[in-house]
Amino acid sequence: MTPDQVALVQQSFARVAPISEQASVLFYDRLFEVAPSVRAMFPADMTEQRKKLMAMLATVVGGLANLESILPAAGALAKRHVGYGAKPEHYPVVGGALLWTLEKGLGESWTPEVKDAWTAAYGTLSGFMIAEAYGSAEAAE
Repeated sequence: MTPDQVALVQQSFARVAPISEQASVLFYDRLFEVAPSVRAMFPADMTEQRKKLMAMLATVVGGLANLESILPAAGALAKRHVGYGAKPEHYPVVGGALLWTLEKGLGESWTPEVKDAWTAAYGTLSGFMIAEAYGSAEAAE
């Protein structure tokens, strides 16, 4: 990721953070719509899960300028997700739901540059997480 992409992700997330509750509802609704089979991996009451999602995103976005600072936590999260039943092929689906949510939440602020920046951020992190959890980034392909 370029420094400009990091800045775009951080600036756009700052606009989503005030609507984090609505954004997290949109995200999970979209995820369960496009991948209904993953619903069973989550609790019936999604309140805490939605908070965890937004807290994790805030941590990751805040650490993008110093990626090495967030990689240990991302690796640990990836390994925990294996225990929940997550598979490498879920990562692109989650990424799609995230980008869709950001597009809805940002409206006109969702520019091609912002989309590219978020795509790069998610690609970098998900590739690392897949490698940590499954041994190689190629597992997602």
